[in-house]
Amino acid sequence: MIEVQPPLKFIPPAFNPLVWHSSRSLLPLWLHYRQGITEVRVDNGTELIELYQQFQQGQTRFLLAFRHPSTVDPPCISQLLWNLLPQIAQRQGKPLNFPVHTHFIYDRGIPLWAGKQVGWLISQLGGTPIRRGSVDRQGLRSIRDLFVRGKFPLAAAPEGATNGHNEIISPLEPGIAQFGFWCWEDLQKAQITAEVAIAPLGIQYHFWQAPWKSLEQLLSQLEVDSGFRQRPAAIMGLVNGVTLTPEQEQIFYERLSQLAEYLLSLMEKFYSQFYQQTVAPENEALTSRLPALLNAALTVAEQAFGVQSKGHISDRCRRVEQAGWERIYRQDVSESDSLAPAVRGLANLIASEAQLRLWHMRLVENFTSVTGHYVAEQPTVERFADTLLLLWKMIACLKGQTNLNPPFLGQKWVQFTVKPPLLISHYWDDYQSNRRQAVSNLTQDLQTALEQAISRSRKSF
Repeated sequence: MIEVQPPLKFIPPAFNPLVWHSSRSLLPLWLHYRQGITEVRVDNGTELIELYQQFQQGQTRFLLAFRHPSTVDPPCISQLLWNLLPQIAQRQGKPLNFPVHTHFIYDRGIPLWAGKQVGWLISQLGGTPIRRGSVDRQGLRSIRDLFVRGKFPLAAAPEGATNGHNEIISPLEPGIAQFGFWCWEDLQKAQITAEVAIAPLGIQYHFWQAPWKSLEQLLSQLEVDSGFRQRPAAIMGLVNGVTLTPEQEQIFYERLSQLAEYLLSLMEKFYSQFYQQTVAPENEALTSRLPALLNAALTVAEQAFGVQSKGHISDRCRRVEQAGWERIYRQDVSESDSLAPAVRGLANLIASEAQLRLWHMRLVENFTSVTGHYVAEQPTVERFADTLLLLWKMIACLKGQTNLNPPFLGQKWVQFTVKPPLLISHYWDDYQSNRRQAVSNLTQDLQTALEQAISRSRKSF
């Protein structure tokens, strides 16, 4: 049973140059030995160098809008900005002022699962938190202030959360576009003449050596852990770095599909039998059954919290999360409160029940971008790995694991692709006549730019 807590406090950004210098020195080693990422590359980095030069000369304020397939994206972006980009600028005869860095927006929930030490580090590196399930006025004020007056540019993930897919971009949230327009307004009010830009940054991960043997071992483990098989399947004899034969690829894909089908049926039975939720018939396609299952799981949490089921699934997840937090991090409980034992016991019970209901929402979060044909349409090793890791995370949650660090499959390199910036001045007239439509147009253009960045990365690879 977890205990009720005081309300979550705002963690102010407090950039510390000493922490930045130490982090910059340690980051390459941490990426290499803890994450297996041995190299970071950038395509069209000159665009970003020019933006930094304009920023440092007071000509432009910009927000770096990055793809977010993985939790390791921010450290990789830091490696790009702290170490790689200054080297490229120096070689081009366009040296940048140190430190080359960004303030960045992060979900207030990250320190809750990553730990207080991570929360402290994020703050010391200039991060500013936002609570996405509610109107976080203090968080929004901090973002607007940093965008206009911050020592560094701003960075944020317009997808709002990781989606676990190297080659699929989730629908973007409109907040990034709105921040751009607010920054333009705030600059005008402050009588500051500067352009405002949104800089799209694509990111993709590639294995140095295709880890087929590692993937086969992981698949065999998941088949047994899930109950799909009583004992491991016969070894296929896959070898890391050796391309699969058409027959091996077909067998591997069929095993993956069968495991996914089994897990889908398992969870459909779970929600229909124990929570009386309506799920799709088993004879329907996975593309119909999965959304129905996600809706059923999320409905369980929404009903427990009295939250309405409306909007996109990611919006529903955020409202459920906020409702859960309100029961765990109570506004009517302070750190100095000395609650009577019976009252505290009831509060702890409510907090524990909220934590259990949030489990359903976390399950849904992992699969919001799953299409059902991601591997079939392009059976690359990265897509097999993405899908297997999503299934691993699901099974780990079912097993009650608290450590959700994914298994190591093989060393990788990271490809960044910088797209031309989207200038707020080009959208300003539309914003003055129809704000909602202008925000929508800018968000769609940003989505297109990020999708093109992924497409370009695939071609260059």
